[in-house]
Amino acid sequence: MASETADARPSIGEYLIRRLHDYGIRDVFGIPGDYILSFYAMLEQSSLRTIGCTREDCAGFAADAYARVHGMGALCVTYCVGGLSVCNSVAGAYAEKSPVVMITGSPGLRERMRNPLLHHMVRDFRTQYDVFEKLCVAGTELRDPQRAFSEIDRVLATCARYKRPVYIEIPRDMVHVRPETSPPFQQPDAVSDTRALAEAIEETATRIENARQPVLLLGVEIHRFGLQEEAIKLAEKSGIPMAATMLGKGVVPETHPLYMGLYEGALGNEVVTKYVEASDCVLMLGTFMTDINMGIGTAELDLGDCIYVTSESCRVRYHHYHEVQLADFVRALSARAPRPNTPPPPAPTEFWKEPFTLKPNDRITIMRLMDRLDEQLEDGTVVVADVGDSLFGATELTTHGKTEFISPAYYTSMGFAVPAALGVHVARPEARVVAIVGDGAFQMTGMEFSNLVRYQFPTIVIVLDNQGYGTERLLHPGDWKFNEISQWQFHRLPEIVGGGKGYLVRTEGEFDAALNAAWKDRVGPSLIQVALDPTDCSRALARLGERMSKTVVMK
Repeated sequence: MASETADARPSIGEYLIRRLHDYGIRDVFGIPGDYILSFYAMLEQSSLRTIGCTREDCAGFAADAYARVHGMGALCVTYCVGGLSVCNSVAGAYAEKSPVVMITGSPGLRERMRNPLLHHMVRDFRTQYDVFEKLCVAGTELRDPQRAFSEIDRVLATCARYKRPVYIEIPRDMVHVRPETSPPFQQPDAVSDTRALAEAIEETATRIENARQPVLLLGVEIHRFGLQEEAIKLAEKSGIPMAATMLGKGVVPETHPLYMGLYEGALGNEVVTKYVEASDCVLMLGTFMTDINMGIGTAELDLGDCIYVTSESCRVRYHHYHEVQLADFVRALSARAPRPNTPPPPAPTEFWKEPFTLKPNDRITIMRLMDRLDEQLEDGTVVVADVGDSLFGATELTTHGKTEFISPAYYTSMGFAVPAALGVHVARPEARVVAIVGDGAFQMTGMEFSNLVRYQFPTIVIVLDNQGYGTERLLHPGDWKFNEISQWQFHRLPEIVGGGKGYLVRTEGEFDAALNAAWKDRVGPSLIQVALDPTDCSRALARLGERMSKTVVMK
């Protein structure tokens, strides 16, 4: 850097844009504001595309989904009123290990002299930084020109390594500063201790070879670290059946002959649950033991029979191996290809579904809707599910490719699906994206539909209209008014935003016709409002409600 002329040296803002591009980011979501306008102007003149959203939290959800399908995402907002509005989205990205770069402007350093009461400020100038320090894996404030470049490198490298959000704050009078020199940042390589790795593989291989019924239980980190193909190779070479957690749904093609389905404890498919829990060697790879992943405490897994490997831990039964990387473990075990010494009992990998027969005049239900939608899914379709029955009903769907099911299945923040669909479409313009969202969640962030219209993305948004918060009705039974919401004519939203097509359906025949029409329409988005009985719910949600209501209603 020192040999560059003053004109050739990049400014701090230019260097940040260059490094975002180096990490594969091509689009930045957000909303401009005066403290970040200078950087926004620089972004617009660069090769990166700015995607304006209706709200900051929508920008965060979109960047999160973009990161999940693209590898890393970014959002850019102004100071405090913008930054603090995106806290929930960034928190969800942290909880579910999604690598999002949060960029924010702030008052210039010269403006801060004598501690003036500048607009947007809360308490002091560092308040926003302190908040995001709790929500991100790394952060920096670019106030020192001599360290700015190395700080940018450090934070972005941390985002890529740990697959969690990071925070970069730029005082607005630093955007165009051109540092004279900058010490290079050297990120320590994330390498495994070779001896620990070898011993972990040897113990694991021995366990598999001596196991009566080994099982692979795959989690979301298999996707985050790009290990889908290696996981499939391991299953195929070793002849071990695969299951996935709720958060890991779609991590491998669900049509694979060794795939059994989702493991959700007592909440899930009884046949899959019994097979997994009867295993004497469960390889939990990239799996988080969250309450929903583990069936709200109904999972009956003996940790003494489990091999638990994530980006943060490697444990074979009661033996802990330190400095063993998840990717190294999966690849080394796949290369070793251990097979059970005796053939395990047949796994429930071949599920026969009764062919869907349309009953045109019957009122549509959640389960029948999912059965009909399952017929429509094809290679390249990405399903984005919001929380509640949008998620639990959608567990019945069969994804065809890798990572074609996206949902906040751990953090469970309502309002994720519509802005997330925007993020997926920006990352994959040619994909067929189906967003499933409840009426309550749609009222939070559904106006992001206007940007699907703006960019002419052929997203299909299915609004499950059960006139309120259906999940909460099950969690706290009773005729409670707080679970009711204002009734909207969702299907008429395209008229308001000036594009797309809307459909109101009540019967199976009407849903079939609307879905067929929307699937053929590649001009813009479609919104299908599905009028449901308020008491209708999926089998999975009914089981969840029965389990959780005992905890929610405590006396």
